[in-house]
Amino acid sequence: MKSTLGRKHYRLALLPGAMFVVLGICMSAQVNTETNTTSAPSTHEITVERGEVILVRGNDLFVKMDDGSTRHFPNVPESARVTVGDQQYGIHDLKPGMKLMRTTIVTTTPKTVTTVQTVTGKVWHVSPPNSVILTLEDGSNQQFKIPKDQKFNVDGQETDAFGLKKGMKVSATKIVEVPVVSVTQSQQISGKLPPPPPPVAQPAADMPILIASRGPEPVAAELPKTGSMLPLIGLLGTLSFLSALAMGVIRKCF
Repeated sequence: MKSTLGRKHYRLALLPGAMFVVLGICMSAQVNTETNTTSAPSTHEITVERGEVILVRGNDLFVKMDDGSTRHFPNVPESARVTVGDQQYGIHDLKPGMKLMRTTIVTTTPKTVTTVQTVTGKVWHVSPPNSVILTLEDGSNQQFKIPKDQKFNVDGQETDAFGLKKGMKVSATKIVEVPVVSVTQSQQISGKLPPPPPPVAQPAADMPILIASRGPEPVAAELPKTGSMLPLIGLLGTLSFLSALAMGVIRKCF
């Protein structure tokens, strides 16, 4: 928590038969103290960091950030968790390729702490302008310092420490208002698993598959059993006769 000290505000009040003054009060059992804190509207600063896991070694985490830099997170506690969907992952569950996102929220809340201290007693001795000794309700005497240049109201009249007299019944009140600034920080880490490798292509169930097969062996042509060689012999004879005739014609011409 960061605290900013401010001015101390003192207040005076007057009641019939009693004088309320502002004194520097020494702490004791006779001093009643009340503290009240009021808050102003808060402001929020949100920072988002993204990166990809490149290595997990023991409890050390190495992440490549979006800006290209590599960050080392040493000694990540076992209690640290990364939210992926509805699952929680520890440091040893992280794998290379996993995407991480860390969201940091810084909340700043201005506050005012008001402390009221009161004491009641009779003036037993006064040493103006520095201190006064009061006889408290339990009969004991206690010394209180008087702030510099403090003025007092006595029966409607303003006076300083020199106006205090022995035997006066005094109720002293000290009000201090101190402004403070409360700063809190919360973090949430979420992740995304790396995409699975592409599946190996498989043929569709209705796609025809070619299968090599041997065809039937060729069968030599055979003449019908009822066939005869006579037509073939006749054809050969005719061709021989025609050839001899042609040769005779050629000889006569040459």
